[in-house]
Amino acid sequence: MEKVVEAVNVRIAKKIAVIWLTLIWLGTSLWTVPALNVEGAEPSTVTIDSHQDGDIVAAGIIRLSGAYSNAYDLKIVVNGTKVDKVRVKDDGTESGTWHYDLNTSVYDEKIEIVVIGSDSVTRYGVWSPFMTLLIDNPKASVPKVSIVDPVEQKTVQGMEKIRTAVDAKNQIVRVEIRVNGGPWEAAEKKGKHYELKWDTKRVPARTNSIEARAIDMYGNEGCSLTKYVRTKGAVSDPVTTVSQDRAIWIWESESYPLVMNAGSREVLRSLAQDTETFGQDPITTLYLGVDTYFGSDMLEDEREKVRNFVSWAHEEGFQVQALIAGGTKPPYFGAYERYHDIALREFEKVLNYNLSSEPAEQFDGVNIDIEPYIAADFKSDKPSIQIQYLDLLRKIVERRDASGLNLPLGPAIPRWYDTSDTATDIPWNGATKPLNEHIQELMDYIAIMDYRDQAEGSVGIIAQAQNEIDYAMSIGKKHSVVIGVESKDIADGGDPEMISFREEGRAWMESELNKVYDAFSDNSAFAGIALHQYEDIQKLPSQWGPDARWWEPPADHQPPSAVSGWPSAAAFDYQSIEISYGMASDNTEVDEYRIYRGMTADFPADEAHLAGTSRSLSYLDKGLLPETTYYYKVAAVDAQGNLGPVSSAVSAVTGSTELKPMIIGEMTVTYESGRGLVYLKVVDMETGQRVPAVVHGRYTYMGGKYIDVKTNAEGVMTAQSELVDKESGMIGFQVNRLNAPGYYWASAYDHELADTVQWGQ
Repeated sequence: MEKVVEAVNVRIAKKIAVIWLTLIWLGTSLWTVPALNVEGAEPSTVTIDSHQDGDIVAAGIIRLSGAYSNAYDLKIVVNGTKVDKVRVKDDGTESGTWHYDLNTSVYDEKIEIVVIGSDSVTRYGVWSPFMTLLIDNPKASVPKVSIVDPVEQKTVQGMEKIRTAVDAKNQIVRVEIRVNGGPWEAAEKKGKHYELKWDTKRVPARTNSIEARAIDMYGNEGCSLTKYVRTKGAVSDPVTTVSQDRAIWIWESESYPLVMNAGSREVLRSLAQDTETFGQDPITTLYLGVDTYFGSDMLEDEREKVRNFVSWAHEEGFQVQALIAGGTKPPYFGAYERYHDIALREFEKVLNYNLSSEPAEQFDGVNIDIEPYIAADFKSDKPSIQIQYLDLLRKIVERRDASGLNLPLGPAIPRWYDTSDTATDIPWNGATKPLNEHIQELMDYIAIMDYRDQAEGSVGIIAQAQNEIDYAMSIGKKHSVVIGVESKDIADGGDPEMISFREEGRAWMESELNKVYDAFSDNSAFAGIALHQYEDIQKLPSQWGPDARWWEPPADHQPPSAVSGWPSAAAFDYQSIEISYGMASDNTEVDEYRIYRGMTADFPADEAHLAGTSRSLSYLDKGLLPETTYYYKVAAVDAQGNLGPVSSAVSAVTGSTELKPMIIGEMTVTYESGRGLVYLKVVDMETGQRVPAVVHGRYTYMGGKYIDVKTNAEGVMTAQSELVDKESGMIGFQVNRLNAPGYYWASAYDHELADTVQWGQ
């Protein structure tokens, strides 16, 4: 079968030029510029230098600052509830200083701060030390609220007094109580407490949720944890686990449209029920993200719409589990004991939603995605956060048991909790054992993030799940091990490309999953396979290249609506602007938002002005020029490619910098002898002079290899992909970062790049 390389003559000419330039300029082995010396690289660091731990600060705007070296993508985390980008002054080599202007007027007592970045070479996280600042700011003091009576799990009857205690620095203007998610009712001050009379004679035999909140004179609102009490005759439902095959994770950028826009459900139903395109099994279980999303909290603000979605899903034969994390930002901060109350409130929202809803509207379980191993001290301070995480899981189980609900609980855990030095020999609850065994004993099921792209072999999916399957059998837990697999394009991270089926495609994935079924289908502990994640499964072809087959969404010729509200644009620094907009609706599913950029307000919203696309409600446009006004328009596109109305233009002006802009002046990708080859040239944007630089990037589509390579003195680099020896296919190269002293990458102005190649017939 004759191969036909889909490359135009100019690309062939450029390939010849690559060979010539490589031989002359490099004088070394053909095609390859030596990679960076990772072993000899300086360690990455992030520091906070403007303040010391325990410093007292005033209410207002304070400037936090520090330094960093060999790190990028710096963010500040404040009190586990706020994550924001910091501004950096970089010399072009991913080292320099950072600063952040923090509004302390919204905090009282303590402000915990940590700055987190990514290591320039490994791409893993690097953290500054935690710092706590002290502040005496009563105007921001949140009332502390607790329910004194009735006590947890008490059986109540007749007229019951609900008594609430409030500890506050400021005058309390009202205290409210609600039962079973009903209306908030005013409580009356009675001595030290606030009381509400509750006539339980009108309540059937059941477990009841009681919540309280207090609002002070400045509008600060404090909320209690929930108390669960029973009316006479109530009994707890036994917790049962069932098969979850197949499950799929649906995060908030997709779950909110499913809840808020009923048409999106047609796409979900079509995808889930399709068993023909790739010979796949149907999707039967939905892990539905319920965290807040751009200011909306579906379980508090949109309960009726959630009920409508869950009822629809049940009618369609789906199980629906609420997908939660730690309630914090970042989510894994919920594992720290000092943030447990936030995590528990996040979980209680699910319990209280269920208790306020009819059976057909209730969630069937809770999938818990708190990943404490992302925290730096998971490794450096073992077993501290491991124990705190287990303590949180126990508290979650206790809250579920108090609610009396049949609600199976299952955390997502990595495949290595049974083998890694950071997860084995964990002392907890009177026993020392691997983290997975503690979790399996405590929880109803686990969802192993068994992220590998092959079923067999010592590092394959089957071998990586075997210990957890065997342990579940040994402790008699049926339907308690879900095996999760990855389809997301995540080779930009610190892990190798072998963790996802993204490169291999859906046909290979299904063939490997069949082997997993062959290995475990007869095992009573096996609860099925879960796919990560909804958006990426939709876009994963049978294979990459000219022979690709794609899943086809339902036919649709109606375009989506305009984005809601008025888009906004705000400059972040000298080379980036953030664009935000409201959700659009559609008769089926809004697939993405297209962001157009121009230099005048009346620019045409066409392909030539497309800055990028986003699945969420914001987009960060990067690689711009300093001190320049940019205009933006936004339009929604549905699953069939129908384009909605384009918004009016909004604008922002970038800041200033002393760095000079550099661009990729030329890039081609070719394929030969089973490997992709990238040729890339970096130039000064203004002069065209070639710039020696460090290129950080990776192969895409059928490739995934990540490279960190220095160009030669002429700003040129070439690098090979891993072996991709296929009769037909597609491979590309993606530059993620570009560094050179005195320069920044003005990526929005890169010359037109030939960054992919296909071959085959």
